Amino acid sequence: MKITLWYRKSVHENAGYYYELAKRYRKKAQAAREALKELEKKIEEAKKKKEKEKPRVRLLREKEWYEKFHWFFTSDGKLAIGGRDAQQNDILYSKYIEQNDLFFHADIQGGSVVVLKNGKEASEQEKLEVAQFAACFSKAWSSGFSYVDVYSAKPEQLAKASTGEYVAKGGIVVRGEKEWYKRTPLKLRVGLDEKGRVAAIPAFSKTKLKNEITIVPGKEEKGEIAKKLARMLNTHPDELLQILPAGKTSVVKT
Repeated sequence: MKITLWYRKSVHENAGYYYELAKRYRKKAQAAREALKELEKKIEEAKKKKEKEKPRVRLLREKEWYEKFHWFFTSDGKLAIGGRDAQQNDILYSKYIEQNDLFFHADIQGGSVVVLKNGKEASEQEKLEVAQFAACFSKAWSSGFSYVDVYSAKPEQLAKASTGEYVAKGGIVVRGEKEWYKRTPLKLRVGLDEKGRVAAIPAFSKTKLKNEITIVPGKEEKGEIAKKLARMLNTHPDELLQILPAGKTSVVKT
């Protein structure tokens, strides 16, 4: 390294010159380091933002036959299926309910027909779970109710209305005594089941879901709550739209 000295200046003056020069270079170096650090910070923030905004890909998989309906498995493993609309309600009544099953419906005009497979062998706990499921997938949810009565009946009690016959709530005539589940609370838990599927199960269920979130009738539109839950579960909003009840929803902080 070569250093130029001025012979007309004293040793102290030459040293002072290089001391000041070194100070200026140190300041420039420090400023460069700070600028580099700030740049690295911005790059990292941009990476995180890009990752957060990365579109979630909806993975296609082969679905089980019952997934075209509303569905869940009770704590003891029995399948419950519910109609998504009036047409599916009719299909459940005409094609899927069998002699050993149970029929559930909320005591309100408009709601899902829910069939508990092998329901005649179900425990009281399982019946409570299915009653809550029927409550949630009824008009009561979109009406903002916290509770609704639900009833169940055996297949042999069911019939389609004949011409001119009054049809009670549920769209299907139920003859004889019903089993009632009074003031059933509207509350669901949403999360991932053991197969990694997005599922909605009644809050009464003893089954645990991964990353589960509790929801109730509330204030957010279905589309918005689907997006929020999708972010929380790291899945596609369409997966949530298929399983959520109609109407506004709120997340319960637990």
